[in-house]
Amino acid sequence: MAGLWFGWSPDTFWRATPAELGALVKAAGGEAGTAPPDAGTLARLMEAFPDG
Repeated sequence: MAGLWFGWSPDTFWRATPAELGALVKAAGGEAGTAPPDAGTLARLMEAFPDG
């Protein structure tokens, strides 16, 4: 979704920190935005959906 919402390539997404993604999600959603994924969630996503 980051690619669609923020124009990120897969490489940009996987190199981003949870804090960077969280800042964008918060800015896009205001104070009621969803929390960014934690490191464990990102690790599981990286394993399930490897990019090349």
